[in-house]
Amino acid sequence: MMFFAALLPVLAVFVLLVVMRRSAKLSMSAAYVITVLLALLLWNAPFAKVAGATVNGLVTAVTLLYIVFGAILLLYTVQESGAIRAIRRGFTDISPDRRIQAIIIAWMFGSMIEGASGFGTPAAVAAPLLVAIGFPAMAAVMVTLIIQSTPVSFGAVGTPMLVGIKTGLSNSPEVASAIDPATVDQYVPIVAANVAMVHALIGFLIPLMMVGMMTRFFGASRSFAEGFRAWKFALFAGVVFTLPYWLVAKFLGPEFPSLIGGLLGLMIVIPAARAGWFMPKDSFDFPPRTQWGDDWQGTVDADAAEAEIAPHGHAARREISLLTAWSPYVIVAVLLVLTRTIAPLKAWLTGPSTTLSAQNLFGSGINASAQFLYSPGTIMIIASLISVALFRMRGSDYGKAWAISGKTMMAAAPALLLAVPMVQVFINSGSEGMASMPITLAEGMAGATGHAWPLFAPLVGALGAFIAGSNTVSNMMFSLFQFSTAQGIGLDLFGVTIVVALQAVGGAAGNMICVHNVVAASATVGLTDKEGDLIRKTLIPMAYYVVQAGLIGMGLIHGGLWWVAAAIWALAVVAAMRVNRAGTHSQVATSR
Repeated sequence: MMFFAALLPVLAVFVLLVVMRRSAKLSMSAAYVITVLLALLLWNAPFAKVAGATVNGLVTAVTLLYIVFGAILLLYTVQESGAIRAIRRGFTDISPDRRIQAIIIAWMFGSMIEGASGFGTPAAVAAPLLVAIGFPAMAAVMVTLIIQSTPVSFGAVGTPMLVGIKTGLSNSPEVASAIDPATVDQYVPIVAANVAMVHALIGFLIPLMMVGMMTRFFGASRSFAEGFRAWKFALFAGVVFTLPYWLVAKFLGPEFPSLIGGLLGLMIVIPAARAGWFMPKDSFDFPPRTQWGDDWQGTVDADAAEAEIAPHGHAARREISLLTAWSPYVIVAVLLVLTRTIAPLKAWLTGPSTTLSAQNLFGSGINASAQFLYSPGTIMIIASLISVALFRMRGSDYGKAWAISGKTMMAAAPALLLAVPMVQVFINSGSEGMASMPITLAEGMAGATGHAWPLFAPLVGALGAFIAGSNTVSNMMFSLFQFSTAQGIGLDLFGVTIVVALQAVGGAAGNMICVHNVVAASATVGLTDKEGDLIRKTLIPMAYYVVQAGLIGMGLIHGGLWWVAAAIWALAVVAAMRVNRAGTHSQVATSR
């Protein structure tokens, strides 16, 4: 009974948002009420704890909205200055093919940003940039959500490993005994190397799946096959990221796999595209804008913004070089790396003097804090301010960018201000003698699966990320549970380590469908009340990811036919997408 009760908030979100296509505001309102009632009446959580968790959620939501504002401001600074024309020309010079542009911006650039910052920043940076060069808003958000998978386990300079896994396994006598003579600090890099290996075996297909999804849902012919015609370049881009990514994790540790993988990948893929290596014979573009469905478009419209300033604006009267046009994004990437890797600077930005905090809210033991100087939002605002000088913008143009950014951020506020508190109450629902709702769900699944648990371990990680909106928090919640469950079914230390790694891999995949990630990413392009449509789409790559991770985990632990099953699953998914063509003109018209 408790298992099904704990499932109710998750089901409420899924049914209302994904099945019934209600808005995120309505869906998360209902889920919050259900979660609070369950926590108070069935889990016997003190009211003070529920109130503390709610306030902590509101503080977290405000920090997310701050990132959203910074991302939108950066985009509109680039647009109002006229620099977007140079960026568009630059990508046209590399390739006019939208599949190639998506791979470079979403997969490569997004992975590098994830490695530096994490916490949804890649979508906040890459989605508006894709819209600015002519992508439909929903397509831009979808592709940036799909890449929120492979690089996520090593996002924010390894935080899901160094904080998530480490915190989850620390202070446990059973873990200390099992890994002796190693310490938890020594054990986490071993887990991280296995996480990278599993991700690499799955993730090299993500660029191919991403462009297939893009052409299937946003191409004129509605065909996966159109995306798959770029298979050579997509697989090339997948390998040049995942190979250095795995090697860095194996030999250097968990801090830099995504950052270095993305950076090296960009340095290889852009010259390769310019040279015409592995390029498809055809070139894909979206249908004419007049044929776009209303659900494709957000309030952020690059063409409209440019058209408005083109005849008379100050920005339209001068040319901006490609290097100068890209400088805001270069500044963002450099500042993210510096603030995350220079220890004294990071210590100051995250220290007591620069952290707003409230301890022991309502006597609940729950703390809330916000580090606005360390936030990617501040970095994007700084880059925007520097760009005013670089682009020699007029004050009126920059004021317009601020006004539009504030308005777009406020449109996203209700959904986030409901979603994140619901998550915090769900996580903090435990009381004396009763495990919290997430642990109750995980224990119920483990009891039902028995020795096949490694097959389902990634699903628990994904569920944790879906609920919490964070691979780090999912790992903190479930890594000890995964360790203990693996021991309980008789696995040796290698098998236990693989199961913990599968937790982290599943937690990364769950970011593709996490509600507040979807809401925040949609807000950066002015796309509201379409969260359910996006989650329905990203469920496809997420399902591939968690099933493949489970099969690979079983292959690593038990060998034999499980490796064959993993190969068959990957081929079956690609084949199913390859032949799934729904491209009649009537269907296209109906969808519009």
